[in-house]
Amino acid sequence: MTPVLPAGLEPVVRAALAEDVGAGDVTTLAIIPTDRSASARLVARDPLVVAGLEIARLAFLQLDPAVQFQPACADGDKAAAGQALARIDGPARALLTGERVALNFLQRLSGIATLTAQFVAAVAGTRAQILDTRKTTPGWRALEKYAVRCGGGRNHRFGLYDQVLIKDNHLAALRDASPDPVHAAVRLARARYPQLAVEVEADTLDQVRLAASAGADIILLDNMSLEELRAAVQIVDGRARTEASGGVRLDSVRAIAETGVDFISAGALTHSARAADIALDFV
Repeated sequence: MTPVLPAGLEPVVRAALAEDVGAGDVTTLAIIPTDRSASARLVARDPLVVAGLEIARLAFLQLDPAVQFQPACADGDKAAAGQALARIDGPARALLTGERVALNFLQRLSGIATLTAQFVAAVAGTRAQILDTRKTTPGWRALEKYAVRCGGGRNHRFGLYDQVLIKDNHLAALRDASPDPVHAAVRLARARYPQLAVEVEADTLDQVRLAASAGADIILLDNMSLEELRAAVQIVDGRARTEASGGVRLDSVRAIAETGVDFISAGALTHSARAADIALDFV
Protein backbone atom coordinates (compact mmCIF):
# COMPACT_ATOMS: atom_id res chain seq x y z
CA MET A 1 0.00 0.00 0.00
CA THR A 2 1.33 3.43 -0.94
CA PRO A 3 2.17 5.51 2.16
CA VAL A 4 0.00 8.55 2.78
CA LEU A 5 1.67 11.78 1.72
CA PRO A 6 1.82 14.54 4.36
CA ALA A 7 -0.69 17.37 3.93
CA GLY A 8 0.22 21.01 3.44
CA LEU A 9 3.15 20.59 1.06
CA GLU A 10 2.52 23.73 -0.97
CA PRO A 11 4.33 26.14 1.40
CA VAL A 12 7.42 23.91 1.42
CA VAL A 13 7.47 23.78 -2.37
CA ARG A 14 6.85 27.52 -2.68
CA ALA A 15 9.75 28.24 -0.33
CA ALA A 16 12.05 26.00 -2.33
CA LEU A 17 11.06 27.70 -5.59
CA ALA A 18 11.48 31.16 -4.09
CA GLU A 19 14.95 30.22 -2.90
CA ASP A 20 16.02 28.96 -6.32
CA VAL A 21 14.16 31.23 -8.73
CA GLY A 22 14.33 34.51 -6.83
CA ALA A 23 13.41 37.40 -9.14
CA GLY A 24 13.45 35.08 -12.16
CA ASP A 25 15.27 32.31 -14.02
CA VAL A 26 17.36 34.69 -16.08
CA THR A 27 18.75 32.06 -18.45
CA THR A 28 15.35 30.63 -19.34
CA LEU A 29 13.69 34.05 -19.54
CA ALA A 30 16.40 35.28 -21.89
CA ILE A 31 16.50 32.46 -24.41
CA ILE A 32 13.29 30.40 -24.30
CA PRO A 33 10.18 31.80 -26.05
CA THR A 34 7.03 31.97 -23.97
CA ASP A 35 5.12 29.79 -26.42
CA ARG A 36 7.70 26.97 -26.61
CA SER A 37 6.43 23.58 -25.43
CA ALA A 38 8.56 20.65 -24.29
CA SER A 39 8.41 17.08 -23.03
CA ALA A 40 10.72 15.44 -20.53
CA ARG A 41 11.13 12.25 -18.53
CA LEU A 42 12.29 11.70 -14.97
CA VAL A 43 14.65 8.72 -15.18
CA ALA A 44 16.32 6.60 -12.48
CA ARG A 45 20.06 6.32 -13.11
CA ASP A 46 20.54 3.68 -10.40
CA PRO A 47 18.21 1.12 -8.80
CA LEU A 48 16.13 2.90 -6.16
CA VAL A 49 12.91 3.07 -4.19
CA VAL A 50 10.75 5.96 -5.33
CA ALA A 51 9.55 8.71 -2.98
CA GLY A 52 8.46 12.25 -3.75
CA LEU A 53 6.71 12.12 -7.13
CA GLU A 54 3.79 14.26 -5.95
CA ILE A 55 6.13 16.90 -4.55
CA ALA A 56 7.99 17.00 -7.85
CA ARG A 57 4.65 17.44 -9.63
CA LEU A 58 3.73 20.35 -7.37
CA ALA A 59 7.01 22.09 -8.15
CA PHE A 60 6.13 22.23 -11.85
CA LEU A 61 2.45 23.05 -11.33
CA GLN A 62 3.22 25.99 -9.07
CA LEU A 63 5.24 27.47 -11.93
CA ASP A 64 2.56 26.80 -14.54
CA PRO A 65 -0.75 24.94 -14.04
CA ALA A 66 -0.66 23.93 -17.72
CA VAL A 67 2.07 21.36 -17.00
CA GLN A 68 0.96 17.74 -17.40
CA PHE A 69 2.74 15.36 -15.01
CA GLN A 70 2.15 11.66 -15.67
CA PRO A 71 3.74 9.24 -13.14
CA ALA A 72 4.96 5.93 -14.51
CA CYS A 73 5.11 4.36 -11.04
CA ALA A 74 4.09 5.15 -7.46
CA ASP A 75 5.95 6.18 -4.33
CA GLY A 76 7.19 3.06 -2.58
CA ASP A 77 7.83 1.22 -5.87
CA LYS A 78 11.23 -0.16 -6.77
CA ALA A 79 12.71 1.23 -9.97
CA ALA A 80 15.53 -0.21 -12.05
CA ALA A 81 18.37 1.81 -13.53
CA GLY A 82 17.13 3.45 -16.72
CA GLN A 83 13.46 3.21 -15.76
CA ALA A 84 11.23 6.21 -16.39
CA LEU A 85 9.52 7.50 -13.26
CA ALA A 86 7.30 10.11 -14.90
CA ARG A 87 6.67 12.04 -18.10
CA ILE A 88 6.21 15.80 -18.03
CA ASP A 89 4.66 17.87 -20.83
CA GLY A 90 3.99 21.59 -20.96
CA PRO A 91 5.53 25.03 -21.31
CA ALA A 92 9.28 24.69 -21.72
CA ARG A 93 9.96 27.57 -19.35
CA ALA A 94 8.19 25.81 -16.47
CA LEU A 95 10.02 22.54 -17.10
CA LEU A 96 13.42 24.23 -17.19
CA THR A 97 12.84 26.48 -14.18
CA GLY A 98 11.32 23.76 -12.00
CA GLU A 99 13.85 21.05 -12.84
CA ARG A 100 16.28 21.54 -9.97
CA VAL A 101 13.68 21.99 -7.23
CA ALA A 102 11.71 18.95 -8.40
CA LEU A 103 14.87 16.86 -8.54
CA ASN A 104 16.06 18.05 -5.13
CA PHE A 105 12.87 16.78 -3.52
CA LEU A 106 12.72 13.56 -5.53
CA GLN A 107 16.41 12.66 -5.19
CA ARG A 108 16.57 13.35 -1.45
CA LEU A 109 13.39 11.50 -0.58
CA SER A 110 14.10 8.56 -2.89
CA GLY A 111 17.55 8.29 -1.33
CA ILE A 112 16.00 7.96 2.13
CA ALA A 113 13.46 5.42 0.88
CA THR A 114 16.19 3.41 -0.84
CA LEU A 115 18.42 3.28 2.24
CA THR A 116 15.48 2.42 4.47
CA ALA A 117 14.53 -0.47 2.18
CA GLN A 118 18.08 -1.81 2.50
CA PHE A 119 17.83 -1.76 6.31
CA VAL A 120 14.42 -3.43 6.19
CA ALA A 121 15.74 -6.16 3.88
CA ALA A 122 18.72 -6.72 6.16
CA VAL A 123 16.49 -7.67 9.12
CA ALA A 124 13.96 -9.74 7.14
CA GLY A 125 12.91 -12.86 9.02
CA THR A 126 13.54 -11.39 12.47
CA ARG A 127 11.01 -9.73 14.76
CA ALA A 128 12.75 -6.37 14.56
CA GLN A 129 11.16 -3.39 12.84
CA ILE A 130 13.20 -0.47 11.52
CA LEU A 131 12.43 2.97 12.96
CA ASP A 132 13.62 6.45 12.07
CA THR A 133 14.58 9.20 14.54
CA ARG A 134 14.19 12.98 14.92
CA LYS A 135 17.56 13.52 13.18
CA THR A 136 15.91 15.13 10.19
CA THR A 137 16.47 18.20 8.03
CA PRO A 138 14.75 21.17 9.73
CA GLY A 139 11.45 21.88 7.98
CA TRP A 140 11.53 18.57 6.09
CA ARG A 141 10.65 16.15 8.91
CA ALA A 142 7.21 15.16 7.62
CA LEU A 143 8.64 14.60 4.14
CA GLU A 144 11.64 12.59 5.31
CA LYS A 145 9.55 10.44 7.63
CA TYR A 146 7.17 9.87 4.71
CA ALA A 147 10.16 8.66 2.67
CA VAL A 148 11.05 6.22 5.45
CA ARG A 149 7.55 4.76 5.18
CA CYS A 150 7.99 4.49 1.40
CA GLY A 151 11.04 2.35 2.09
CA GLY A 152 9.14 0.00 4.40
CA GLY A 153 10.31 1.48 7.70
CA ARG A 154 8.21 2.81 10.56
CA ASN A 155 8.16 6.22 12.14
CA HIS A 156 9.29 6.82 15.71
CA ARG A 157 7.73 9.84 17.40
CA PHE A 158 7.29 12.84 15.14
CA GLY A 159 8.34 15.35 17.77
CA LEU A 160 8.51 16.12 21.46
CA TYR A 161 4.72 16.16 21.67
CA ASP A 162 3.42 12.72 20.67
CA GLN A 163 5.34 10.27 22.88
CA VAL A 164 7.12 10.46 26.23
CA LEU A 165 10.79 9.55 25.89
CA ILE A 166 12.69 9.80 29.16
CA LYS A 167 16.38 10.14 28.28
CA ASP A 168 19.59 10.19 30.28
CA ASN A 169 19.55 13.95 30.81
CA HIS A 170 15.97 13.82 32.10
CA LEU A 171 17.08 11.19 34.62
CA ALA A 172 20.14 13.25 35.55
CA ALA A 173 17.87 16.20 36.31
CA LEU A 174 15.84 13.91 38.62
CA ARG A 175 18.85 12.32 40.31
CA ASP A 176 17.49 13.00 43.82
CA ALA A 177 13.97 11.71 43.13
CA SER A 178 12.48 8.92 45.23
CA PRO A 179 12.54 5.95 45.08
CA ASP A 180 14.84 6.42 42.07
CA PRO A 181 14.87 8.67 38.97
CA VAL A 182 13.41 6.01 36.63
CA HIS A 183 10.38 5.12 38.75
CA ALA A 184 9.76 8.78 39.56
CA ALA A 185 9.95 9.84 35.90
CA VAL A 186 7.60 7.11 34.70
CA ARG A 187 5.09 7.92 37.46
CA LEU A 188 5.14 11.65 36.69
CA ALA A 189 4.83 11.08 32.94
CA ARG A 190 1.83 8.78 33.29
CA ALA A 191 0.11 11.21 35.65
CA ARG A 192 0.51 14.15 33.23
CA TYR A 193 0.02 12.34 29.89
CA PRO A 194 -1.89 9.09 30.54
CA GLN A 195 -2.82 8.75 26.85
CA LEU A 196 0.79 8.62 25.61
CA ALA A 197 3.25 5.75 25.43
CA VAL A 198 6.15 6.08 27.84
CA GLU A 199 9.64 5.08 26.73
CA VAL A 200 12.72 5.07 28.94
CA GLU A 201 16.31 5.20 27.70
CA ALA A 202 18.59 2.71 29.46
CA ASP A 203 22.37 2.84 29.26
CA THR A 204 22.96 -0.11 31.60
CA LEU A 205 21.29 -3.39 32.45
CA ASP A 206 20.48 -2.02 35.91
CA GLN A 207 18.51 0.76 34.26
CA VAL A 208 16.75 -1.84 32.10
CA ARG A 209 15.60 -3.61 35.28
CA LEU A 210 14.36 -0.35 36.77
CA ALA A 211 12.52 0.66 33.58
CA ALA A 212 10.82 -2.72 33.30
CA SER A 213 9.72 -2.70 36.95
CA ALA A 214 8.52 0.91 36.62
CA GLY A 215 6.12 -0.15 33.87
CA ALA A 216 7.66 1.55 30.85
CA ASP A 217 5.93 0.70 27.58
CA ILE A 218 9.19 0.74 25.61
CA ILE A 219 12.80 0.55 26.80
CA LEU A 220 15.43 2.15 24.58
CA LEU A 221 18.67 0.18 24.81
CA ASP A 222 21.25 2.85 24.07
CA ASN A 223 24.64 1.92 22.57
CA MET A 224 24.65 -1.55 24.07
CA SER A 225 26.80 -4.41 22.87
CA LEU A 226 25.18 -7.47 21.32
CA GLU A 227 25.69 -9.38 24.58
CA GLU A 228 24.03 -6.59 26.54
CA LEU A 229 21.13 -6.44 24.09
CA ARG A 230 20.49 -10.16 24.45
CA ALA A 231 20.66 -9.87 28.25
CA ALA A 232 18.30 -6.88 28.20
CA VAL A 233 15.71 -8.77 26.15
CA GLN A 234 15.83 -11.59 28.71
CA ILE A 235 15.51 -9.17 31.63
CA VAL A 236 12.50 -7.44 30.10
CA ASP A 237 10.90 -10.81 29.31
CA GLY A 238 7.96 -9.33 27.44
CA ARG A 239 7.02 -6.73 30.06
CA ALA A 240 7.86 -3.94 27.59
CA ARG A 241 8.94 -3.59 24.01
CA THR A 242 12.64 -3.10 23.39
CA GLU A 243 14.36 -0.69 21.02
CA ALA A 244 18.05 -0.85 20.12
CA SER A 245 19.60 2.49 19.22
CA GLY A 246 22.96 4.13 18.78
CA GLY A 247 25.50 3.65 16.02
CA VAL A 248 23.28 1.36 13.96
CA ARG A 249 24.80 0.65 10.54
CA LEU A 250 23.68 -1.37 7.57
CA ASP A 251 26.48 -3.89 8.16
CA SER A 252 25.56 -4.33 11.84
CA VAL A 253 21.77 -4.15 11.84
CA ARG A 254 21.21 -7.88 11.16
CA ALA A 255 23.22 -8.93 14.21
CA ILE A 256 21.34 -6.40 16.33
CA ALA A 257 18.00 -7.74 15.08
CA GLU A 258 19.01 -11.30 15.96
CA THR A 259 19.32 -10.36 19.65
CA GLY A 260 15.51 -10.38 19.82
CA VAL A 261 14.76 -6.65 20.13
CA ASP A 262 11.41 -5.38 18.85
CA PHE A 263 12.65 -2.19 17.21
CA ILE A 264 15.89 -0.79 15.83
CA SER A 265 16.09 2.98 15.38
CA ALA A 266 18.65 4.38 12.98
CA GLY A 267 19.36 8.07 12.56
CA ALA A 268 21.33 7.18 9.44
CA LEU A 269 18.08 6.68 7.52
CA THR A 270 17.61 10.44 7.35
CA HIS A 271 20.91 12.07 8.27
CA SER A 272 23.20 9.95 6.10
CA ALA A 273 21.14 8.81 3.11
CA ARG A 274 22.78 9.52 -0.26
CA ALA A 275 20.56 11.35 -2.72
CA ALA A 276 19.29 8.99 -5.39
CA ASP A 277 20.62 9.51 -8.91
CA ILE A 278 17.64 10.74 -10.95
CA ALA A 279 17.77 12.83 -14.11
CA LEU A 280 15.30 14.95 -16.02
CA ASP A 281 15.86 14.38 -19.73
CA PHE A 282 14.12 16.35 -22.46
CA VAL A 283 12.72 14.11 -25.21
